[in-house]
Amino acid sequence: MLINFFFSLREAKVPVTIRELLDLLEAMKQHLVDYDMDAFYQLSRTCLVKDERYYDKFDRAFSQYFKGVKDTANPDFLNANIPDEWLRKAMERHFTQEELDALQAMGGLDKLMEQFRKLLEEQKERHQGGNKWIGTAGTSPYGAYGANPEGMRLTGESRNKQAVKVWEKRQFRNLDDNHELGVRNIKMALRRLRRLARSGGAEELDIHDTIQATADKGGLLDIRMMPERRNRVKVLLFFDIGGSMDPHVRICEELFSAARTEFKNMEFYYFHNFIYEGIWSDNQRRWEERTSTWDVIHTFPSDYRVIFVGDASMSPMEISSPGGSVEHYNEEAGTVWMQRLLNHFSKVIWLNPEQEEQWRNVASIRHVNALMNNHMYPLTLKGIEMGMKYLSR
Repeated sequence: MLINFFFSLREAKVPVTIRELLDLLEAMKQHLVDYDMDAFYQLSRTCLVKDERYYDKFDRAFSQYFKGVKDTANPDFLNANIPDEWLRKAMERHFTQEELDALQAMGGLDKLMEQFRKLLEEQKERHQGGNKWIGTAGTSPYGAYGANPEGMRLTGESRNKQAVKVWEKRQFRNLDDNHELGVRNIKMALRRLRRLARSGGAEELDIHDTIQATADKGGLLDIRMMPERRNRVKVLLFFDIGGSMDPHVRICEELFSAARTEFKNMEFYYFHNFIYEGIWSDNQRRWEERTSTWDVIHTFPSDYRVIFVGDASMSPMEISSPGGSVEHYNEEAGTVWMQRLLNHFSKVIWLNPEQEEQWRNVASIRHVNALMNNHMYPLTLKGIEMGMKYLSR
């Protein structure tokens, strides 16, 4: 069964490998889970999915493949030879003290199990309503969507919140690399851009050197330390602010927060619509305290990685013409300043929060993407990863 499940995951574009399948089989062999669908779901996802971006695809594949397991209307389920021990363990593992007390009204768990087994043997078809058979919308102690205060629900969502045992209450999370999913996930994507080096004081234990030094001294412990490995990548961030970027403030804040944590050597500036001769680092004082774009070029060396964040949605005149800015008269066109930045810094990208399928419909986006030599990426987890991969080369 798990072999076919493995192939189902591969068909769903979840990159599982034979090694991960063997890990799951070994976990099952060691009885890490027994007769518990929820526990098996958690175990299989832990063993088979190594990147949380595939959770959504895994959940859908899992639900599709095992949907028959939870189908109480299936006659094969009613005729199946289900061991008492299977049912007993599945219920006992989840009983609260309140539920155990409620069972006493029926004569205890043994009585409930005995009656459940008897009804499974007698019932031959699906049942809806009523107060005896296993089915739905009735008052029997067994089934789904019923109203018996001392019953056990086999599947579905609770309606009266009174079932003794809820067999199915999974909550699948939708995580996909096409969605903006918060600071933590953005930080994971930004980690594609790393250049680790050891610097600073010796604060980290050097295990290999410690073992060698101890052996050289005949077993006398000689602890050796070494500097911690740190990300030495240097980053310049430019954020488009105001106007059409207002709907994207949240994702920009999350990206900024993640970048501040991930990159120790990071500087940031703001601009509006497109880059010109001046930028700023404080929006409250953007007219009084501006930084010359020339100063940025002369201050930061060419090995800085540059990231522009903006929707690139504006009049094409704002990019290509002197005086095109909507806020001031720019003596030189924005394309001139962008080209100066591209000539100085070796790696520059543009992250765009607009949906990628809309880019071809906006002339200014096409123009900016051409200036960036097609290194414009969507502001999604996948897009950030693609951008970081390019910057890390």
